[in-house]
Amino acid sequence: MTTKRTARAQRARPPKGPSMADVAAMAGVSSQTVSRVANNRENVEEATREKVLAAMKVLGYRPNTAARALVTGRFKTLGVISFDISAHGNARTLAAIADAAREADYSVNLMGVRDQTEAAVRQAFERLMLQSVDGVVLVESQILDTPSLRLPPSMPVVVADGDTGHRYPHVDFDQAHGARSVVAHLLELGHRTVWHVAGPRDSFAARRRAESWHRTLKEAGAPTPALHYGDWSAASGYRAGRALAKDPEVTAVFAANDQMALGVIRALHEAGRGTPEDVSVAGFDDITEAEFFLPPLTTVRQDFDEVGQRCVTLLLDQINGRTEGAHRLSVEPTLKVRRSTAPPSTRA
Repeated sequence: MTTKRTARAQRARPPKGPSMADVAAMAGVSSQTVSRVANNRENVEEATREKVLAAMKVLGYRPNTAARALVTGRFKTLGVISFDISAHGNARTLAAIADAAREADYSVNLMGVRDQTEAAVRQAFERLMLQSVDGVVLVESQILDTPSLRLPPSMPVVVADGDTGHRYPHVDFDQAHGARSVVAHLLELGHRTVWHVAGPRDSFAARRRAESWHRTLKEAGAPTPALHYGDWSAASGYRAGRALAKDPEVTAVFAANDQMALGVIRALHEAGRGTPEDVSVAGFDDITEAEFFLPPLTTVRQDFDEVGQRCVTLLLDQINGRTEGAHRLSVEPTLKVRRSTAPPSTRA
């Protein structure tokens, strides 16, 4: 009976995977050399490294990450906290961070947070720390405006677009420069002023674009119309566009993102007001589809790949104890002028 139970237990036990010794035997090296390759140590000849990696691939060997962490003190995993994963800018930033992390041989754990509260942020950090991440990127966090918020001092942190107090290393898009460039472009075309469809009130990026829009108009001595708020969606831009279309004084509209600009253009078209012959419309982000709008959309291009790369570089510098160099980096966006903007119409 005991023999039968033992046999059943052995059959139920999952098959044992290949060991470091198996890899060493196939590659013709020592187990210590396999360990060096698994831990990405530099003191291994390239030809030997290639042999070991080839043997790992053939055998399907996966290094024990827990054991590797004991040796190196690194889990090779970065955490990312985001408050609105669906927003185009945040989604592109997340993708860029994941790409840059992969190039550095790190994986990414994403933590979506619904509420911008101190308790929610602390809980997200606690969960990521339990998942053994080496550092955290915080994406567009309005809650950092709260002076009482303190992030865990033991955890390396980089903020992507959201730390007005400059308390942490951060990488920002120069939102103010982007908004200023598009408003200045419309004023230079001869428009008396520029109406603005802003993003959500709780968005750090939307607020900075709106502030720059207002400041640029004031500096130019142009009237400052009332703001129209949207939620980043084309539908909210459409609703704002319907209201703007009723005002014959409106000749130029700057929408805080391209999707809302698309909604504005449709609303104007339905009201019999063409773009750009009656109303010029500009957006922000330069989404892939922007140049295929009808007409092609004037917008502000943001280099999300560069932001992702800089975030990961800053974070790895902290993780590896490198403290020299700039800890506050800004990426300047570029105005892309297309056919949705033109001088104001002279038609009667």
